[in-house]
Amino acid sequence: MTRPARLAVGVVSAGRVGSVLGAALARAGHTVIAASGVSDASVRRAERLLPGVPLLAPDEVARQADLVLLALPDDALGPMVSGLAATGAFRAGQIVVHTSGAHGVGVLAPAAEAGALPLALHPVMTFTGRPEDLERMAACSVGVTATEADEAAWNVGEALTVEMGAEPVRIPEQTRPLYHAALAHGANHLVTLIADCVQLLRSGGVRTPERLLAPLLSAALDNVLRQGDRALTGPVARGDAGTVATHLDVLARRAPDLLPAYTVLARRTVVRAREAGLLGGAEATEISNLLDDGRDA
Repeated sequence: MTRPARLAVGVVSAGRVGSVLGAALARAGHTVIAASGVSDASVRRAERLLPGVPLLAPDEVARQADLVLLALPDDALGPMVSGLAATGAFRAGQIVVHTSGAHGVGVLAPAAEAGALPLALHPVMTFTGRPEDLERMAACSVGVTATEADEAAWNVGEALTVEMGAEPVRIPEQTRPLYHAALAHGANHLVTLIADCVQLLRSGGVRTPERLLAPLLSAALDNVLRQGDRALTGPVARGDAGTVATHLDVLARRAPDLLPAYTVLARRTVVRAREAGLLGGAEATEISNLLDDGRDA
């Protein structure tokens, strides 16, 4: 794996991701020469994680950098790349990296046309924009995408990832939308699901639902990552139709807005438990019919 030379890094912009990755690159020996950021939060993050780095307009940041780090929301990335290209901010020999999980290197075509090397480096973790994120980088992977036939570009992306302390995982360009959908479905919807669980328990008078849930959910996550579908437990996987009927009834009365989500996930659990051999055909049919009816069996 080829180690990149010491690079002048420009960060666009100093949000939660950009400030942390800029700091990680600085820790690896590169020099962050400028960053962009206009909100008070971005300014504070830059002061904390990129001390002494001047805050400039995005085109000035990109024009000065050997490595341009574009840490922008998915929908803002394309317009920013086009705008920077229109100002002549990209040049041959630059490395232009974005951190979006939803995009591959196609979105960086204007930079590539100017002679820059395009890379997509998506850290698979959530960021707070605080110094502890730097230590968490050591436990995370980074989805690396480069131009398909350019092995040298893949090597550069992997080397930068290793320098930041993370583990590179190659994600082909055509896989990028599916990759991001899978991550969002798991991480983002998990937060929604757990927040709903906390809300349900609190509405029932449980004072510390987070403490109640923490060991259960931690064990469930660990088990599924180790065992896959064999980790399934609970009334659906056991075929306890009476318990599922009770759940449907109490949710219909106490939390009707959560009933559709419970029903959809229970249906998926039936399918996965059946395919894993945990649930017999008769039990699967009984629970599926119950879920379709949405009322007592």
